[in-house]
Amino acid sequence: MDDPRASYVSPLSGRYASQEIKYVFSDAKKFSTWRRLWVDLAKAEKVLGLDITDEQIAELESKVLDIDFERAAQEEKRLRHDVMAHIHTYAAVCPKAAGIIHLGATSAFVGDNTDIIVMRDAFDIILPKLARCIQRLSVFAEHHKDLPCLSYTHFQFAQPTTVGKRACIWIQDLLMDLRNLQRAREDLRFRGVKGTTGTQASFLELFSGDHDKVELLDRRVTEMAGFKSCFIVCGQTYTRKMDVDCISALAGLGASITKICGDIRLLANKMELEEPFEKDQIGSSAMAYKRNPMRCERCCGLSRHLIALVQDALMTHANQWLERTLDDSSNRRIVIPEAFMIADIVLSTLQNIFEGLVVYPKRIEKNLAETIPNLATENFLMAMSKEGADRQACHEEIRRLSCQAAASVKLEGKDNNLLDLIRESEYFAPIRCDLDHLTDPKTFIGRAPQQVVRFLDEEVKPMLEPYANNMNEISELNL
Repeated sequence: MDDPRASYVSPLSGRYASQEIKYVFSDAKKFSTWRRLWVDLAKAEKVLGLDITDEQIAELESKVLDIDFERAAQEEKRLRHDVMAHIHTYAAVCPKAAGIIHLGATSAFVGDNTDIIVMRDAFDIILPKLARCIQRLSVFAEHHKDLPCLSYTHFQFAQPTTVGKRACIWIQDLLMDLRNLQRAREDLRFRGVKGTTGTQASFLELFSGDHDKVELLDRRVTEMAGFKSCFIVCGQTYTRKMDVDCISALAGLGASITKICGDIRLLANKMELEEPFEKDQIGSSAMAYKRNPMRCERCCGLSRHLIALVQDALMTHANQWLERTLDDSSNRRIVIPEAFMIADIVLSTLQNIFEGLVVYPKRIEKNLAETIPNLATENFLMAMSKEGADRQACHEEIRRLSCQAAASVKLEGKDNNLLDLIRESEYFAPIRCDLDHLTDPKTFIGRAPQQVVRFLDEEVKPMLEPYANNMNEISELNL
């Protein structure tokens, strides 16, 4: 059956992921990297004295990208071993170098080292995307640093903050994710050239017991692959604890994005803030008026899977018996690509959201107006006390009018009229002329604007400096 639509394709690659992240986890990238590692190994072995010719190395280099995938598949079906299948396939087009391919190495030399290279390259794709998200949201926070809005604790209205200050709380989480992902990327170490169970016995034999040459070989191949260091000790594979570190950092990012997008969804319900909604976009097939926050919902749904993937990484690490068991392979083929692809997808989507966030100041003002009288009651109490009123009597009068206003809201469906009741009350005549000032939302936001400015200057800008050349790309979603 030739129709590709007649077989399952993962939505991650078929529907959502960027081409650049899909290439990083492609067979073309994987198996060409295997071949480059075999070339690097041969070059280093030649320099250190093994009988390998320039002609053999040149032949290997000329065929790095000339991969016969059909033949490799046939060889794997016959041999039941992916690495040996590709050795045979490579050797078929490099007859002069056939005898030196994979010399002294084990399958983990290409398998594990390639996984580490691929994760490094994937981090290099998603880190600038995260930095762009932070930068876009920082512009938003700066612009709205003075715009008062309701806070919500327990999803009940609370003392006002500002739209920009709330955005800074989101940014703070993303900055922590940026640090965690940078650390995970920088902590990646090459497996290097370690042999069958990590003892380097095969290479020690190749170099006639010369320990220094084995150490040099390990160092040279590590540096040729672009890494500063490799594991000094390992079993057959590098410790799967490193996978845990990487996927934990990605899962933490997923948690932050879920929280941010969840907040945007809640605020959309309050009609204070919305993700972009395009001219011809349809929110519902039945309810034509709807403006569903589908971008935020997608981020939450995919991030849920990303968060769950860390459990796989932990279980794989926990179940690696002694020097290695192969039950890691099938699991990691799924978990590592999915974790990075989801991170790539949700960051592209989040950038698109941040670039088009819509704020509705009049609705925010209306929501504040409905609740400010309640929030301002302590201000009324203090102002009346300054005018000589009995504090307890004033408290009782505020309580009585508050209950009257609440009944009007809850039983009759009317707007909160507490401020009108206080304004009309002769008891509060001494502060009547001060009520507008006492209920001005800007008197409730404390140092929120100043906190925004300091936070952006002292914490955000320094973290974004290394990504200054990556800030111009605009995120456009196909779906």
